[in-house]
Amino acid sequence: MFPPPRADLKPNTAEFETLPLIAPNGFREYDARWLYPKEINLIGVQALGASLATLIHDMDVTPRIVVGHDYRSYSLSVKQALVIGLISGGAEVLDIGLALSPTAYFAQFALDAPCVAMVTASHNENGWTGVKMGAARPLTFGPDEMNALKKIALEGKAKERAGGTYRSIEGMRARYLDEVTAGRKLARPIKVVAACGNGTAGAFAPEALRRIGADVVPLDAELDYSFPRYNPNPEDMKMLHALSEAVKHHKADIGLAFDGDGDRCGVVDDLGREIFADKVGVLVARDISSRQKNAQFVVDVKSTGLFMTDPVLTANGVKTEYWKTGHSYIKRRAYELKAQAGFEKSGHYFFNPPIGRGYDDGIVSAIAVLRMLENAGGKTMSTLYDSLPKTYGSPTMAPHCPDDKKYAVVDEVVAAYTEAKTRGEKIMGLAIRDLVTVNGIRVTLEDGTWGLVRASSNKPSLVVVVESPVSEERMRAMFADIDARLSKNKHVGAYDQRI
Repeated sequence: MFPPPRADLKPNTAEFETLPLIAPNGFREYDARWLYPKEINLIGVQALGASLATLIHDMDVTPRIVVGHDYRSYSLSVKQALVIGLISGGAEVLDIGLALSPTAYFAQFALDAPCVAMVTASHNENGWTGVKMGAARPLTFGPDEMNALKKIALEGKAKERAGGTYRSIEGMRARYLDEVTAGRKLARPIKVVAACGNGTAGAFAPEALRRIGADVVPLDAELDYSFPRYNPNPEDMKMLHALSEAVKHHKADIGLAFDGDGDRCGVVDDLGREIFADKVGVLVARDISSRQKNAQFVVDVKSTGLFMTDPVLTANGVKTEYWKTGHSYIKRRAYELKAQAGFEKSGHYFFNPPIGRGYDDGIVSAIAVLRMLENAGGKTMSTLYDSLPKTYGSPTMAPHCPDDKKYAVVDEVVAAYTEAKTRGEKIMGLAIRDLVTVNGIRVTLEDGTWGLVRASSNKPSLVVVVESPVSEERMRAMFADIDARLSKNKHVGAYDQRI
């Protein structure tokens, strides 16, 4: 059907126009990301679509699939190429058009479609494209499915099948907004600055928040795929700083930041302080567990230690499990455990019924935060934040490391800290209390200070996070220990940001 793709094709050549280009490193742990058109061309996207249809048939899943695309200059073209490939592989394509990732996930339920393929680069910079895929509501692919897809695509084993169809679906945006806002009217008009980074969420989030009765101040909500001010990424400090200034200027109760495909939400309090999403997760978990005793939550290994030590969660009988970072992993684990919610430090929140449908949705998350604020009996967001035990934490830092080297680098760090614990080595004069190796390594010292090193699942980089419940000095010392170990490896480059 398609020949095995090449990884060395160059634009402005006859081969580029006639053969599939797919760089192998674009197949990530739980979705796919490529630089376009450097690492994948449109024929390569067609081959990907045919390979996905083949995989769905191999999985014995009904090949009915929702497709959508985010707001980038090239996403529509990429989606159309993907659709051609899906149809050639015998899939029934339901095209919902311009959408958020959670809109596509919702459409799986609304249209009774088992499968989804959302064309999005999420929060990545312009030049990136990708596909988030799934074949079982509300879950998305994990490593097993991605490896199977990679094998089919790279070996040219996609199968042509009859029966492929295409249908354009109108009105899914309206149906989605009806769903996420129904029965969620606020008792008072909370003033919200909604930052969208000129990404796709600008066409969804301000209206959704207005529908529930919020007093909305849009910030960079006009769609502009050049992202003129900052990348739509609620972990990026530039976006959060802009939101902070707007909250203070407008005297808002809260600021909410949405990423490029609308599946994440970041928070700034009424004083303009940027609150890392894991701390917001603790506050939301407090709210949920106040009404449901012995609640279960799943959080990623980058998240604050407060999920285990917060006295309110402890008093409410909360059970928390730390799990692998990644929207697919946390979503699946929360689903398996029937947890009330899953939280990631990146701002992916996964609410199971009755709050959500189990997938990550930045607008559902934003509404949950506003309802938490409403349930607080007049307390401000800053008061709630200040009620948390004090910890000193870093942003998520990402030192560059090539995709083909990063896992080996992490393995070396895991081995080094494991050996250090075995030898009784001390860090800052403190013994290593615990090592969690479910995803990279999370090193916890005897005073509760911890540091994490793992490989990024969707970029050529590592991920480093540190936190201390004692002092900023100890937090920085933990980072210094990690950084000293990483600096010895020639494959580890510059950080995107440092503390």
